[in-house]
Amino acid sequence: MAAMDIRRRVGLNLRKIRENQGFSQEALAFECGIHRTYISGVERGIRNPTIVVLAKIAKALGVPPADLLAGPAKRSSR
Repeated sequence: MAAMDIRRRVGLNLRKIRENQGFSQEALAFECGIHRTYISGVERGIRNPTIVVLAKIAKALGVPPADLLAGPAKRSSR
């Protein structure tokens, strides 16, 4: 099975965390000082954010940057 593209993974994680915290894309963008369309592009996996941008987003969400990069939990092989 092919590994998920890192941009797609970051986008899915970002959307999940943002929605769980009740942020709109616009509100998050304002908190980060990043344009809303850029946040949208990251969530859709079409933008390739720098580590500086990931750090800004993570700080605004109050999570470690690693949470945006986290892969799916591994399943037990039992």
